[in-house]
Amino acid sequence: MLAIRMQRNGRAHLPVYRIVVQESQRHPLSGRVVAEVGSYNPATKALVLNKELVEKYLKNGAHPSSRVAFILKKNGVKLPKWYKEAPKKSAKAKHADKLRKNQPKEEASAEAPAEAPAAEETPAEAPAETEAPAEEAPAAE
Repeated sequence: MLAIRMQRNGRAHLPVYRIVVQESQRHPLSGRVVAEVGSYNPATKALVLNKELVEKYLKNGAHPSSRVAFILKKNGVKLPKWYKEAPKKSAKAKHADKLRKNQPKEEASAEAPAEAPAAEETPAEAPAETEAPAEEAPAAE
């Protein structure tokens, strides 16, 4: 069975891909390529594609990889009816119950006790200040 896949070329941190038709059992880097049908540079988004060759191999049963199928579909190549798109992955948190947004709200109960002691301290200081000047006044006479 044949596969249409991307074969990485280029240098470190600057990939360039060849879109090749290859036996599906082989590793993409094995070098055994049936046909090269295009190239793709992700840095510049440049795509060179031989649509006639791609359609020929698709009609003869070559299976495109999910990324190649996305590129082909985006560039107007009609995919066969038997091709099924890969399901979209959804990100889920592993331990959703431990997230802060899923924890019960304790801020309201924590703020109320913090305000009460502050209110009690202020009145205790105020009478002490008023008593001190009253004592000093009789001593000065």
